[in-house]
Amino acid sequence: MDVGLAQAATSEATFPWLSLIVLLPAAGALFMPLLPGDDDRPSPWPRNLALAVLLVDLLLMLVVFATRFDPSIDGLQLVERVNWLPVIGLEWSLGAGGLSAPLVVLSGLVTLLSVAASWSVEQKSRLYFALLLVQASAQGIVFLSQDFLLFFLAWELELVPVYLLIAIWGGQNRQYAATKFILYTAVASLLILISGLALALSGDVFTLNLSELISRSAGGSFGLLCYLGFLVGFGVKLPMFPLHTWLPDAHGEANAPVSMLLAGVLLKMGGYALLRFNVQMLPEAHQTLAPALVILGIVNIVYGALNAFAQDNVKRRIACSSVSHMGFVLVGIGAVDALGISGAMLQMVSHGLIAAAMFFVTGVFYERTKTLSIPNMGGLAKALPITFAFFLASSLASLALPGMSGFISEITVFLGITSQEAFTSTFRSITVLLAAIGLVLTPMYLLSMCRRIFFGPRIPALASVEDMRPRELVIGLSLLVPTLVIGIWPRIAMDLYEASTDAIALPLLIG
Repeated sequence: MDVGLAQAATSEATFPWLSLIVLLPAAGALFMPLLPGDDDRPSPWPRNLALAVLLVDLLLMLVVFATRFDPSIDGLQLVERVNWLPVIGLEWSLGAGGLSAPLVVLSGLVTLLSVAASWSVEQKSRLYFALLLVQASAQGIVFLSQDFLLFFLAWELELVPVYLLIAIWGGQNRQYAATKFILYTAVASLLILISGLALALSGDVFTLNLSELISRSAGGSFGLLCYLGFLVGFGVKLPMFPLHTWLPDAHGEANAPVSMLLAGVLLKMGGYALLRFNVQMLPEAHQTLAPALVILGIVNIVYGALNAFAQDNVKRRIACSSVSHMGFVLVGIGAVDALGISGAMLQMVSHGLIAAAMFFVTGVFYERTKTLSIPNMGGLAKALPITFAFFLASSLASLALPGMSGFISEITVFLGITSQEAFTSTFRSITVLLAAIGLVLTPMYLLSMCRRIFFGPRIPALASVEDMRPRELVIGLSLLVPTLVIGIWPRIAMDLYEASTDAIALPLLIG
């Protein structure tokens, strides 16, 4: 794997395609203050500019990865390196691999659709859409960065838009939710920085280049400490029990488009970082702590599902569902084989689409009903038949119905953990049994929510509300259709990262 990385890194891109992809949204954000628009006279220009920029950016991603990216290569491609601050060793260093390519495209799609879902945002519209564009750039740099300090700066940068988007455009308790989010992530960032700099200083030569840090493969107690620092730091964003408590609050107060970003992209940054740093950089420590990762994943799955039952707020219930589903990512990563890691990757892509769809549809009927309280809704199936169909389809995808992407990803994770002979048969059996309990609980809390919202006692005030508009249908279909396509033909997604997951798992199997 190291040889492949080195070879790929030497063939640098002739044109900075990746830089164009990540900097285009930020460039669009710079033009926002020049556009007309204020609270007294709202203008469509900020929204239209954001939509145009992100649509061009998504098309650019698709063209570049379709024509210039070879998924059969396990190393880095389209590598760009420019000395930025040589004094501290900071490079503008980007590169695409099998792990980053699908997540970059997912990020581009979800961010574009979250802007399209922000149709009714009129308060401080220029600032709102500028923050979404900055967020898009930061996300792209996180997934593509090959320099630790650049990665960390982008990781910190994306926290700022999320904080402001919750604090300014959120619900009644938005300040509490935003403050809780920033405090959790600030502590996590400190641990990431300490662990990363410790690894950079550990060799004979100080380096921030991720490929060089991977080649060091620090072991012993030092490797374990760095691993734990990264695990806690990235586990906050994943979110991993007991570091997850910010997520229901953030989702409960954020508007629907911001929730789409949180669930669709930000949680995946945590999973991606665990693969890049914990698994690739510290394989020895990962082998040692893999059973603990599997146990944490099982706790996530069961606890998230049980906690969902206690939620009467639709978005908080879906947020707890996300905690449960991301537990499968932890189990897949902890399986220390190619099949488990492949399942974890597919679960991230699948959950990103499904969760974004669920939060979007939730935003649609909140716009009509002005409530997210499950007891205050009922009988909406007759008033909102199309909305009901979309919400039911999203729920069926979330509970891993066969034919949906979630089914393939969770089955792959199960196969990964059961085929791992490094674990005892008792450990594997208990793991599968407890994860299966989570799978049984998922349809119970999701379908009961559907029943109460759409088939409960009819609320007279909600009897004549408008159903989904054509624009909203397009957004919903853009999220659900890929879920169905991946569920029916999983190779379309798995072929993108299979070579990379095999390469990541190889040192673990050898060790």
